Amino acid sequence: AASASSSSSSLQVSSSIIISSAQLDSLTASKSVSFSSQLSSLCLNRCVTAKHGKVLRVNAVIETEANSNKVMEVDITLSPRVNSMKPSKTVAITDQATALAQAGVPVIRLAAGEPDFDTPPQIAQAGVNAIQEGYTRYTPNSGTLELRTAISHKLKEENGLSYTPDEILVSNGAKQSIVQAVLAVCSSGDEACLFFSFFLLDPLCFFSVLIPGPFWVSYPEIVRLADASPVILPTKISDDFLLDPKVLESRISEKSRLLILCSPSNPTGSVYPRGLLEQIAEIVGKHPKLLVLSDEIYEHIIYSPATHTSFASLPGMWDRTLTVNGFSKAFAMTGWRLGYLAGPKHFVSACGKIQSQLTSGASSISQKAGVAALGLGRAGGETVAAMVEAFRERRDYLVKSFGEIEGVKISVPRGSFYMFLDFSSFYNRRAHGFGEISGSESLCRYFLDKAQVALVPGDAFGDDTCIRISYAASLPTLQEAVKRIKESLASLKTA
Repeated sequence: AASASSSSSSLQVSSSIIISSAQLDSLTASKSVSFSSQLSSLCLNRCVTAKHGKVLRVNAVIETEANSNKVMEVDITLSPRVNSMKPSKTVAITDQATALAQAGVPVIRLAAGEPDFDTPPQIAQAGVNAIQEGYTRYTPNSGTLELRTAISHKLKEENGLSYTPDEILVSNGAKQSIVQAVLAVCSSGDEACLFFSFFLLDPLCFFSVLIPGPFWVSYPEIVRLADASPVILPTKISDDFLLDPKVLESRISEKSRLLILCSPSNPTGSVYPRGLLEQIAEIVGKHPKLLVLSDEIYEHIIYSPATHTSFASLPGMWDRTLTVNGFSKAFAMTGWRLGYLAGPKHFVSACGKIQSQLTSGASSISQKAGVAALGLGRAGGETVAAMVEAFRERRDYLVKSFGEIEGVKISVPRGSFYMFLDFSSFYNRRAHGFGEISGSESLCRYFLDKAQVALVPGDAFGDDTCIRISYAASLPTLQEAVKRIKESLASLKTA
């Protein structure tokens, strides 16, 4: 029950940076600082701190009026680490589309990154059994020996990778595995430096993390969370968004600590062929400091003749690769929150140390379900194969349909359940009652407004020319979405 005691609408900080806004949640200075929506009506009255002319921290103090009518000061400052991060656009768009659907708007939601299938009944029943049998207590921090042994067997049989259970860490989803891996091996180096948002210092004081773009939205933000610097390696749609080894070699420096690879890819659906991975491995091998995080969460959602190669299986790469995988995508278990990391014990133990102070072990119920999932057979057996075949049919339909739209450029997905389409030829056009289409974000807002189809703008993935479409939806739903998109594109006029 706090109320603002001042109507001031501007806030000054050193180095001649001025933040002025009527709404705190849209404050910007170089990048953005955001405050919770509950504070959006409160006014800041003090911002301090600078050192050697460089802004290090913004202190925000509000005055509130307690029940006793006594004015009190409350410091609502957020940490530089939080201020340097952006919220996930995919989550934001998914939430917006869900809210519209709940309000009765017939929105077609093609933004979420999760299968539209139910968890296979054998897996679900294993979870039910765990509850009914009272298997509901804490598990070891690293995961149950039963599950880690099953993962070890899976990695050996399917990926050609030899890991003992002690070299595997089970976490609450693959995202947690990635965060912990980056935190474990990256730092800001010897200098206490901050970057992005208000933190305008030299990024070379960081360890850097090499990320091929387009990238999963969370990679750069996870890197910033670790006080490291993301270095984006551009790819081309004409190359199916695959990393050119020459580009990689040209961007490696003495600060390069980690290369993140995702194959099959989110958001592009690209799959790295073994020959290209071998070229990348040869380059990585020249740099003792450089490690590789291989995100293989979509490994089973792949379309023949494409095949999956685990990076750690390449000659000389086991010792420097952290392999991340999980159960969410292939087994339609997104809500079960179960992932894992495999790698040299030295690194895995470090990640386990972080996890022990964050969440401790993953859900006991989910881990029993994970054991059942790995018991379905190689690559998930017939259950997963049927799901992948449905994804293939949908992909083929979308490739054909968007290929018929003049001006849309396509890279045919070889895996995952996403298409990353170049719509840039429709930019700088206008729509009646909407305004100008200036980029991927405004085009996605237009599709949501005009066609009532929720998609994700490519700028969230580092490529503003494109838009990501998730085909984790039924074929009739996709057919209706394509119809609406075509009609809305036809309504655009040259600006």
